[in-house]
Amino acid sequence: MVAVITASEPSWIAPFTGLIPRGFSKLVTALRREGADAVRRGRPWSLSLESRVLLVTAYWRTNLTLRQLDCKAWELSGAKDAVGHMTVIADRGYRGTGLVIPHRRERGQAELPAWKEEHNAFHRKVRARVEHAFARMKTWKILRDCRRKGDGVHHAMLGTVRLHNLTLAG
Repeated sequence: MVAVITASEPSWIAPFTGLIPRGFSKLVTALRREGADAVRRGRPWSLSLESRVLLVTAYWRTNLTLRQLDCKAWELSGAKDAVGHMTVIADRGYRGTGLVIPHRRERGQAELPAWKEEHNAFHRKVRARVEHAFARMKTWKILRDCRRKGDGVHHAMLGTVRLHNLTLAG
């Protein structure tokens, strides 16, 4: 994937944290010394300690809400450029990004107009299909086992799509 924000690329550190890479490295070392990266029971972190620190420092520096950071990730990760002019639906966390999101009631408005309710119902049905597909992939451990490095998720998705198409073809 091109242009993913990560701490492994030093050029991302200064713009998002305001720290020079050496200062950022000292911060991560101090956190590691305090036990921030200790192995614990339960599901392991999907992000490295460095990338988690990058996310938190970007949050503190910019004073963006987590919702706004998700919107920035949509633009800066290259996902927006990758989809081009295709219609993309999302949840309400992506307000202001140009994606199709559910309608909300305006302040003081008791109910949504019927056409907006119909649009939201269709939106929920489509999103439910996508969420069910993600749930099935998690059940099959496809995403969990392939999220480590490189393009493992990409190959897992291609394999899943091929299996699905074979099933449909009969």
